[in-house]
Amino acid sequence: MRSRPTLRLGVLAAACVLAACGGAHAQTPTPTTASTAIPAAASAHAVLRDWPEFGLDAQRGDVSELSSDITGANVGHLRRTTISLPGTVDSSPIYLHGAIVDGAPHNTIVVTTTYGRTVAVDADSGRTLWTFTPAGIRGWAGSAQITTASPIADPDGDFIYTASPNGLIHKLSLSSGAELRTGSWPVSITRDATHEKIAAALNIAGPWLIVATGGYIGDTPPYQGHVVLINRRSGQSASIFNTLCAERRELQVPSTCSASDSAILSRAGAVVEPGGARILIDTGNAPWNGTTDFGDSVLELTLPGLDLRQAFTPANQAQLNSTDTDLGSSAPALLGDGRAVVAGKDGVMRVLDLARLDGHAPGGAERLGGELQRLSVPGGARLFTAPAVWRRSGITTVFVADESGTAAYVMRDGLLYRAWQNTNAGTSPVMVGGLLYVYDPSAGGIYVYSPSSSRPIARLAGRPGHWNSPIVVDGHVVEPEGNANDHSLTGTMDIFSAG
Repeated sequence: MRSRPTLRLGVLAAACVLAACGGAHAQTPTPTTASTAIPAAASAHAVLRDWPEFGLDAQRGDVSELSSDITGANVGHLRRTTISLPGTVDSSPIYLHGAIVDGAPHNTIVVTTTYGRTVAVDADSGRTLWTFTPAGIRGWAGSAQITTASPIADPDGDFIYTASPNGLIHKLSLSSGAELRTGSWPVSITRDATHEKIAAALNIAGPWLIVATGGYIGDTPPYQGHVVLINRRSGQSASIFNTLCAERRELQVPSTCSASDSAILSRAGAVVEPGGARILIDTGNAPWNGTTDFGDSVLELTLPGLDLRQAFTPANQAQLNSTDTDLGSSAPALLGDGRAVVAGKDGVMRVLDLARLDGHAPGGAERLGGELQRLSVPGGARLFTAPAVWRRSGITTVFVADESGTAAYVMRDGLLYRAWQNTNAGTSPVMVGGLLYVYDPSAGGIYVYSPSSSRPIARLAGRPGHWNSPIVVDGHVVEPEGNANDHSLTGTMDIFSAG
């Protein structure tokens, strides 16, 4: 978030009242439907055993109909274990069932702290199995130079990829936490780590690791949001896309680009479309010209070339830029049936047609506008979280939480209708085994819902946080706590267990 002079803020606030910008977009009409439009939840007998990345899969759906071994009957009686960590985990954990660590199988949680320590924890005992500490950590520990990127497990099962605040991506042995230093590992993805932050979760598509950069709190230039595609085996950077000075296809020194910002800051980062041939990203405040600069935009890039295929930019992009209401504070969510939804700090959700993001088929000059629908996020607040998308019986239900409330939306004829809403704040929702879990960053704890009701059926105790979000897997609910902006060198994580 930018720091602006008080007088400037006052002028912008007055202008927004007249022009219906920023938070005034909460008045955007939102069609509604009955909560009975949400299908009855059910879970399979098979149990979800692994949670290898943020959002559970490369599409960032955050939903599984597999059982978690946690039900409406036992969720209020889970055993809580609180463990201490060597730092704050202001992100989401990952989990690997029966991972071989130090020669024995362990149900293993892996987290990365804001200063780049990656820790493996036994989910059943709470014991630390190993800790990776990046070289040079004393140079930034306790400072504002942080990372909030969630780690990701290699599909081959032997390695973990993680970020550190000095701009490096590390490849760690799952069995020991030792860093692989062959080929081009570790990989530097920025030429100015003091201005370019690794905030978004890492993702994988086929042989490629996908990493994105943003900026630090205060929007301190110079920086440019960019995507880097890394060969998982060799560590070589295969392609790069800069969202500012996009004609440059290499890591650039930020000060050499005439434009700054355009952060890729959302929790989910790059979202891989089904089929693995394209990704969606969105950007924060920055200039836009439709050719080389793409602030406040949704961009569809090809894999592995990272070539721009098409884009969506709101018609009021200049206004979003001037009022610090980033479109890119929440990543695009794939709804199925050729639709996606994106929302930002202006409190507006925009439904997009994936075949024509700006209302026209790909090709030709980029245009402003073109969304199919605009509607309000819960309470019209800023959205920094990733929605959860559930598809069952031909019906898509989207769960969204922000700092003012939580809501469920049902897609009908390609548009979204709100089915229920409450005033419970939340981070990125997770739905597993027929139950919806939403962490409250303000008060702490996790609300547990039946998907078709706004009234929680249980609340799991916990401490306040920030962007942290839970995972629910293999009989456990795992929730890190704390705020990265407190710059703490210690932290906590709750593990709730059914066994």
